[in-house]
Amino acid sequence: MTWPEPVERVSAYLRDAAVEARIEEFGEGTPTARDAARAVGCELSQIVKSLVFVCDGAFVIALVPGDRRADEAAVGAAAGAELVRIARPDEVLHATGFEPGGVAPFPTRAVTQTFMDRSLLVHQEVWVGAGSPAHMAALAPGELLRLSRARAVDLTPHG
Repeated sequence: MTWPEPVERVSAYLRDAAVEARIEEFGEGTPTARDAARAVGCELSQIVKSLVFVCDGAFVIALVPGDRRADEAAVGAAAGAELVRIARPDEVLHATGFEPGGVAPFPTRAVTQTFMDRSLLVHQEVWVGAGSPAHMAALAPGELLRLSRARAVDLTPHG
């Protein structure tokens, strides 16, 4: 079975890292975290949204659970940045090499820092985008942290 090039890139990265992970294709697509959780059959909090921000001109990825919103101020504080905004679709593609809706947290092109919300570490397994809106990869959160070279911080408002 051949996958689209971006998905193959994620697959090769996982293979090279010798990590226990699996990529699955979902015919109906997984355009939203809720759709992804339904397709996968997991809790919404196990879906990882890979959000691209521009922090003082640099590209940063925030990995947050599907049931929460990233706090822009928290992302800025983690990045040590004053000016923080969500990246535009063309910037997402430039920074990550993936189209919006299919962003994988690795391998990326021009991302300077990656942050992962600490709450993701409570799960045995989490699901990340794997290069297309129809592909997801499952792996342990500790492996996600390592492979994305992320720092675990609090990125979402609690309560």
